[in-house]
Amino acid sequence: MPEALRFQQDKTILPDPEGLDLESNRLEGSDPREIIQWAVETYGDGLALSASFGGGEGMALLDMISKITNKVTVLTIDTGFIFKETAEFREEVMRRYKLPVEVLKPALSIEEQVERYGDQMRTCTPDLCCQIRKIEPLQRALSRYDAWMTGIRRVQTPQRANTKIAAWEERYGAAKIAPLAGWTDEQVWNYVREHDVPVNPLLHQGYKSIGCEPQTRPVHDDEDPRAGRWSGTEKTECGLHWVSAAGS
Repeated sequence: MPEALRFQQDKTILPDPEGLDLESNRLEGSDPREIIQWAVETYGDGLALSASFGGGEGMALLDMISKITNKVTVLTIDTGFIFKETAEFREEVMRRYKLPVEVLKPALSIEEQVERYGDQMRTCTPDLCCQIRKIEPLQRALSRYDAWMTGIRRVQTPQRANTKIAAWEERYGAAKIAPLAGWTDEQVWNYVREHDVPVNPLLHQGYKSIGCEPQTRPVHDDEDPRAGRWSGTEKTECGLHWVSAAGS
């Protein structure tokens, strides 16, 4: 099937990459709930949400979606090294929101990763680990969907500054939709407070960006929120949303 002519099971023609650009421009500045509604109406059962259960924006997005539909599947990645608190929080949250959830895991067990790539895989070799434990599981899952929503925002990192509301993601073969792309930190946390949205308890313990336990630390008030990820390296992105020229 030609890339630009993708169909849902009900034969609805989905936006091609150029059409997504037009929709992204049209939706720029819209309330995130309007963007979610458009995505639900456009993609139906072919729409998923990628959630890490780590940040306030992801939880705000999950709360918004749950008030619009109960049919969006939540895709969440368990690398084998997530915090115990994150895993427990995920289970608590999904009991509250009652959306279908699918926990994505690497194709290889930790021991199989060690056997193939070396003992460093017992903890973390950042770029290789992210590829095997995050990117590949999401690629496999998204082969079954036409589009996915994410909580990433432009103010989070320089790499995300040009995030579009909707865009075609070639390597995933799906449209990526970022309803909160234009939101500030203040907007996120105002929504969380106003709607009594639960957040990961680690956020109250000095963590501002939460990933795998071996590569995440609390940060000081004067540090960038992502300074606690892959601390001591120049890496700030796992690669799910942005890949450098060097492939990191």
